Amino acid sequence: MNATVELHVIIGSGALGMALSRELLARRKRVRMVNRSGVADVPTRVYVFRGNAADPATLREACEDATVIYHCAQPSYKDWVATAPALMDGVIEAAAVSGARVVYADSPWAYGPEPGPLTEELRCRPSGVFGAVRARLAARLMEAHQSGRVRATIGRAADFFGPFSRTSLLGRYVFDPAMGGRTIRVPGDPDLPHTYTYIDDFARGLVVLAERDESLGQAWHVPSAETVTTRCFVEMVLKELGAQTRLQVAPRSGFTVRGWFDPAAKALNETRQQRDRPFVLGHGKFQTAFGAETTPHPEAIRKTLEWWRQNPA
Repeated sequence: MNATVELHVIIGSGALGMALSRELLARRKRVRMVNRSGVADVPTRVYVFRGNAADPATLREACEDATVIYHCAQPSYKDWVATAPALMDGVIEAAAVSGARVVYADSPWAYGPEPGPLTEELRCRPSGVFGAVRARLAARLMEAHQSGRVRATIGRAADFFGPFSRTSLLGRYVFDPAMGGRTIRVPGDPDLPHTYTYIDDFARGLVVLAERDESLGQAWHVPSAETVTTRCFVEMVLKELGAQTRLQVAPRSGFTVRGWFDPAAKALNETRQQRDRPFVLGHGKFQTAFGAETTPHPEAIRKTLEWWRQNPA
């Protein structure tokens, strides 16, 4: 790729989209971001394209002349099952027209319950509605790649945290209450090992996949820092804050009942196996192919808290 002419288009301006813009600008890439408002907290050299990414014509226009398209859009849980497949179809069409390669930011939801660590060789065996849709989206993209219609790769990460990630699992249940001096109530067993991904590491991994032809046609796990227990992670957050607060386990029944009315709670309850048993997301295949650069948890937590202090709710 020629860094002087290539254009990287980011679909979505959430925490991951913002992290991708930082990573790409650091690599002196041209960056275009797509969201509904046309506004994002990014440097002026990032062009923010206003449009509904779920509209195929809009997406084709937004991705014109793109070298890489990063699919980071996350519809609301209320609309996700209905909207996500059409959005993926639009991304595939836009990539086919522009000739851009697609890097899809995915999660491990589609794997379902597994007895051991999650490796990149696992097949998708989803156990719920959201996981089944995730599996279909990944399959649809890989089918488009195998048919020669597009060139595509998939990067998966664990529960992430970092700047702009207020609505992530750790943002809602750890960082927000910790910053407010409130009791931290985490879903699941806090004494089980659980992989967490720093959002900047997620972004870096996706850019590596975009740069390397060997990544195409496959799913990868982006590198994460060492897996620790959730309790250990929370203790690192509190140590950095110099604070003391209580850690409690949020009752599963609460998420089950809320799931009848709240799609986000339903999604969380659907993936409870990720918190009721060890959840270790391995990145061995990625490391062997491309190396593994990660941010140690204390440093990542410090940067996350710095952003939180500078951006109070």
